[in-house]
Amino acid sequence: MGAFETITQFGRMLQNVDAWLEKGTAYAQEKGFNADVLATARLAPDQYSLVQQVQAACDQAKFAAAYLSGQKAPSHPDTETTIAELRARVATCLAYVNGFKAADFTGAEERRVAPAWMGGQSVRGETYIHRISVPNFYFHATTCYAILRHNGITLGKQDFIGVRSWEEFGE
Repeated sequence: MGAFETITQFGRMLQNVDAWLEKGTAYAQEKGFNADVLATARLAPDQYSLVQQVQAACDQAKFAAAYLSGQKAPSHPDTETTIAELRARVATCLAYVNGFKAADFTGAEERRVAPAWMGGQSVRGETYIHRISVPNFYFHATTCYAILRHNGITLGKQDFIGVRSWEEFGE
């Protein structure tokens, strides 16, 4: 999978994250509790909360798109505290990643990627995609799913994959 296909897949998965958050809100309303308590939920005491997991998934998607297209990523301060704010963050990130075209990633696999956290080191775009970006994105997205599922939200494999209708596959 190339850079454009990866970013497209990240966008699709962020749509799924938004749908999970929406289901979490509906579940909270059904059960009579404030959905925003889910924002601070975590799977383990030393692990990121749902808020941080959503922020990290969004950041990975936008940074991957920016790095691989040779652009600077937009800044999104980590200020969200509610489910509504998280959904807005996802929508903002989706608008950014969905704005790319395949041509924006010409040469991405060979482009050197040097995230600040790498301390001046860089890797080829192809290495970044397959060994850093994809695993990191899915770690955070999957943990969002797991936190919500752990808290009783009815989510299944089709929610994770994002099957809304089998007809959308067009086969």
